[in-house]
Amino acid sequence: MSSTTDNKPTFDEFDEINNPRPDECDFDRIVDTAISRRGLMTGVMAFGSFAALGSLVPAGARAASDRFAFTQIPTSTEDAIMVPEGYKAEVLVRWGDPLWSDVADFDHATRGSAETQARAFGDNTDGMQTYSIDGRTILVVNNEYTNTDIIWGNREGGKAETDDDIAKGMMAHGISIVEIAPEGGKWGIVKDSPYNRRITPKTEMTFTGPAAGHDLLKTDADPSGTTSLGTWNNCGSGPTPWGTYLTCEENFNGYFSASAEGWEPTPELDRYGISAADWGYGWAKIDERYDVSKHPNEPNRAGYVVEIDPRDPNSTPKKRTALGRFKHENAECVVANDGRIVVYLGDDERGEFAYRYVSNGVFAPGADTDSLLDDGTLYVAVFSDDGTGKWVALTPETTGMASQAEVCIHTRQAASAVGATTMDRPEWISANPNAPEVYMALTNNKNRGKKPNAGGDETPVGGPNPREANNYGQIVRWRPDNGDHTAEGFSWDLFVLAGNPTVHSDAYGGSDNVTKDNMFNSPDGLQFDSNGVLWIQTDGNYSNAKDFEGQGNNQMLAGDPVTGEIRRFLVGPKECEVTGLTWTPDRRTMLVGIQHPGERGDSHWPEGGDSVPRSAIIAVTREDGGLIG
Repeated sequence: MSSTTDNKPTFDEFDEINNPRPDECDFDRIVDTAISRRGLMTGVMAFGSFAALGSLVPAGARAASDRFAFTQIPTSTEDAIMVPEGYKAEVLVRWGDPLWSDVADFDHATRGSAETQARAFGDNTDGMQTYSIDGRTILVVNNEYTNTDIIWGNREGGKAETDDDIAKGMMAHGISIVEIAPEGGKWGIVKDSPYNRRITPKTEMTFTGPAAGHDLLKTDADPSGTTSLGTWNNCGSGPTPWGTYLTCEENFNGYFSASAEGWEPTPELDRYGISAADWGYGWAKIDERYDVSKHPNEPNRAGYVVEIDPRDPNSTPKKRTALGRFKHENAECVVANDGRIVVYLGDDERGEFAYRYVSNGVFAPGADTDSLLDDGTLYVAVFSDDGTGKWVALTPETTGMASQAEVCIHTRQAASAVGATTMDRPEWISANPNAPEVYMALTNNKNRGKKPNAGGDETPVGGPNPREANNYGQIVRWRPDNGDHTAEGFSWDLFVLAGNPTVHSDAYGGSDNVTKDNMFNSPDGLQFDSNGVLWIQTDGNYSNAKDFEGQGNNQMLAGDPVTGEIRRFLVGPKECEVTGLTWTPDRRTMLVGIQHPGERGDSHWPEGGDSVPRSAIIAVTREDGGLIG
């Protein structure tokens, strides 16, 4: 997630304003990229040694495949959901919809209160997953953040005027867990279900793994360093093989501020974007723990993957520190050939890294799984220009840090210490269920080849990041050696380079599987369905002008890993991001998240008229009732 309103910077831009980077990287010369579009596809790189990407789309694979049960739709700039002929999309649940019958319906005039919001569906949906529990369908959804101009749109200038305003914004964050069921031919939420639950920045949690109890996690409120309150800015997600939900804390830094005049962050806090100013949420005004000048360890307690058990509404979520601390996108779990658990992870900031975790123990259905995400090894990726790569273990020995706890708390610094490859904003990662290969969205990076990352690491053009000032993004694919997800080595290529071939004839036009008919920018969400189709969701520039002319609103596309073909399936309403994807257990309904519609004031989706724009989950079905994914 990267967008905000016109008069506010994006999350990444806020970090750069408050923590400016040098104008040039720390290397002798930035390589000029004069990559022709044809040259990119044939492995002829103007800047020298680079991975030969001829295998990006296999020869002869240009013919239309029959993997997709739909006809591609055109782009759209309408304030509506667009899907192919033979499909329909209906709203399942919206921000502010009550989860219990004693909660008032959403009030468009007031946008509710802290009390109602704490018991209603949260704002700005992102990663999600369905679970079949005792014959019921339970939907778990991340509620990443709030648009202050919208949630406080009843106030002058869209700013909080009372403590309750601030608390309402806080309670819109976190996780919504709700039972859903079909009724009258469509899916809806089940109010008062015993499984319904809101997890917010006030929910008690426990730390597990190497960092639990470390001095850097200790605060006045928690001198043991083992418990915490809440989770927020939850972006991507992932299911575990044992039926729990992994939610991922991303831009946690924007909620902290400092009351002490002249306060400056330490280098460790600065690396994570902690500054004296927050992003306008004002949480420190109602909860002192967000005042970093008073509680400097509090930011160390955010930025983790949190495990939640949807089967037990009374369970305590666990922050799994062994998976590292950074701006997590999602957590993709794979069971390796030998039964060990592998979790792939991305750090969504310009020039940050791709990670994986490998458990020491093995997964056995019905056996105790509690240690599988605590006891293992964290790795970071190094990509070579020749199309190979390796995973480097992050340990005290490899990083020079004092303990594994410090590695898990200062993970970015650990990755920098071993020379990991700086990436173009790692977003979602998804593993192909039908082949030993993994796909990662690199959404964009305007600083590629121009500025270092937050830690001063170089961001040279090359490898899986082949374009300077990359505003379109790409999807990198890797295959572990011998098909073993625990192997140290892998081979990689690019599944697609997004671009605009109607504007550019060079690499910025995109790879050969991008045409004027299916073009897009900023791939973000990635999810394979059970048939091995890769679904691609975008969170990019929707201006429909200049470099993005003809690309319209953000969208969702389907990709064939075998042929490289990509088709557009869905287009969202104005100013939205399309993010989060799952299916009902019968695979006849696809659930899609629509985040921040009207973030710049030009949408009234989904209710139309003069209504407040509301993020929502939509249910997409085939009109013939057939399977969808």
